[in-house]
Amino acid sequence: MAVLYGSTRGNGEKITASMAILKGLAEDGGLFVPDSIPALDVPLKELLGKSYQEIAYQVMSRLLTDFTEEELRNCINKAYDSKFDAPEIAPLVKKGNSYYLELFHGSTIAFKDMALSILPHLLTTAAKKNGVTNEIVILTATSGDTGKAAMAGFADVPGTRIIVFYPKDGVSPVQEKQMLTQKGENTAVVGIYGNFDDAQTGVKNIFNDKEMKEKLAGAGFQFSSANSINIGRLVPQIAYYVYAYLRLMEAGEIQENEQINVVVPTGNFGNILAAYYAKEMGIPIARFICASNENKVLYDFFRTGCYDRNRDFRLTNSPSMDILISSNLERLIYKIAGNDAEKNRNFMEQLGAEGKYEITEEMKEKLREFYGNYANEEETAQTIRQVYEETGYVLDTHTAVGKAVYEKYKKETQDNTKTVIASTASPFKFTRSVMTAIDKKYEDMEDFQLVDELSELAKIPVPQAIEEIRTAEIRHNTTAQVSQMAETVMKILGI
Repeated sequence: MAVLYGSTRGNGEKITASMAILKGLAEDGGLFVPDSIPALDVPLKELLGKSYQEIAYQVMSRLLTDFTEEELRNCINKAYDSKFDAPEIAPLVKKGNSYYLELFHGSTIAFKDMALSILPHLLTTAAKKNGVTNEIVILTATSGDTGKAAMAGFADVPGTRIIVFYPKDGVSPVQEKQMLTQKGENTAVVGIYGNFDDAQTGVKNIFNDKEMKEKLAGAGFQFSSANSINIGRLVPQIAYYVYAYLRLMEAGEIQENEQINVVVPTGNFGNILAAYYAKEMGIPIARFICASNENKVLYDFFRTGCYDRNRDFRLTNSPSMDILISSNLERLIYKIAGNDAEKNRNFMEQLGAEGKYEITEEMKEKLREFYGNYANEEETAQTIRQVYEETGYVLDTHTAVGKAVYEKYKKETQDNTKTVIASTASPFKFTRSVMTAIDKKYEDMEDFQLVDELSELAKIPVPQAIEEIRTAEIRHNTTAQVSQMAETVMKILGI
């Protein structure tokens, strides 16, 4: 059955999956959602022992129904190849009493690779299917990882350009160097004087600027997005939760149909929403444990039903979660509002005008599967140190937030259901924070000296993604005020 996509704020007009991927954001400012979530109508036992690529096909073919089998398998095989340094693509490892789903084995050592390695192939296939002749300009805001992963995916892909905006002082040194050294004639990076929310709002404003769209079209360009607002980012993420469940079954850790919990450290809500969609497709997940850092807007939302971004923005050691506007939450709000676009639109208008909204009691009832909590900087560092001392396993700062929140959840609920923690980045991406958490003696060392120390400590080789930026030259040095973002885009495109 064909799955069509409509806007969370829209008038009911439905489009194909490929067109939703091409557009990125709906014209009314809403996000594209499927008109139904299809079941993964194949017995899980039949998928045991299958490759990651095969599982991804089984999941994605149910949702991207206007792609042919050949098109979709071609996209999957091009994405999940030797770019990943683990043949399983997303290994599930047990350390102590926790199961970590390692989502950081791609070319930029963060979970964003899982979706952004396939998005360029989905997008260029979608362009061909829909007879698009314009050059596609990927416009993206990043809190650190999306930018590099998107540029790595789109670098020198014919018919595309990519422009990434990031908060100049709001990413780790490794994240920044990864972006600024990115090769590719079609890539551009701009550091803005503001935070991630400023960058994300700026990108959304550009998307919604009709006059600018017309100028672009006249020059042979059209916008699309690589942010998790693009459904082509979200759908591939569902696959790794299905894969994790199958891995637990294969290891004899759970029986078929036994429920599990999932812990996701998240700021923008896309990664945990993918787990929710996996459950909607039939994977037995009991609780979704939403882990926040000190920017705990999601924690407060799940505790009170009020989403309020009117608060101080904190820069933390888990910068990919330093977010106060969780874009993907809109998809969940739409769902628990009974797929009522008008109701959802009212909430989003309140968020825009007043910086907050409060959902109804009826909607709160539908959030019972979610649990929210947060870890502060001290708790995050303590968790990194404790897990290392107990198991020899080194967590990055974001995964440590997830683990810390999981321990709080267990203490609060006494729930010992088998639980998968999404491990969203390699510790090499946040070396200084990780190493000083383990031992203060590392505080005065240089960044790349710390990389070598971490390699020795964790007994794992330095990832290629880190090795290649040791001596790489800086290729991008553009900066801009938030108010200059649209003007900067036009300048980069030569319009």
